[in-house]
Amino acid sequence: MVENIACPPGLSLQQQDEFWIEYTQKVAAKAEEIGEVPVGAVVVLDNQLIAEGWNQSITNNDPTAHAEIIALKKAGEVLNNYRLIDTTLYVSLEPCPMCAGAMVHARVKRVVFGAYDDKTGAAGSVFNLVDTSQLNHRLSISGGVNKEACATQISRFFQKRRAAHKLKKQQEKLGL
Repeated sequence: MVENIACPPGLSLQQQDEFWIEYTQKVAAKAEEIGEVPVGAVVVLDNQLIAEGWNQSITNNDPTAHAEIIALKKAGEVLNNYRLIDTTLYVSLEPCPMCAGAMVHARVKRVVFGAYDDKTGAAGSVFNLVDTSQLNHRLSISGGVNKEACATQISRFFQKRRAAHKLKKQQEKLGL
C-alpha cells in the first residue's frame, strides 16, 4: 500500500506536474538501490497518490516489470477496476511502446513524463502511441517536466554502471 500522499492544494497544473515528477524521482531511487534502471511511476487520481512502481525487470526476471506496468497493476487493484478512468500516470522517463499500450488499454486520462527517450519513447519522441487516432483511446501528454533532473538521474546510473564494468574487466585482466 502506498503512503497517503497528496499534492498541496492551490497549485497550478504545471506545479502539480512538477510535484509528482519530483516524487517519481524518489520512487526511481528505489529501482537504483536494487540495481535497476532508475525509472519511477505513480498513478494519481484527484491529486491523490493511488499507486507507485519502479523498474524491476532484472530483479523479477520479467521483461514487463517496468515502473509504469507495476504502477498500473497496483492502481487497478486499488480501484478494483482495470479501467483507470480520470487518472494521471506520472513517470520519470517517457514510456516505451509496451507501457504506452497498457496506458491506452487502461484508459488513463493523461501521461506526464520527465526525460525524453530518443530510443524507445512512445509518447512523442520515436512513436506516439498514447495520442494516435488509430487507437480507441487517446491520452493527453505533457512531456519534459523536470527533464534535466530526470535525465541526469538515469545518466548517472549508466555512468556508474559503465565504470563498474570497466573496473571489473581491468581486475579480470590482472587476475584479481
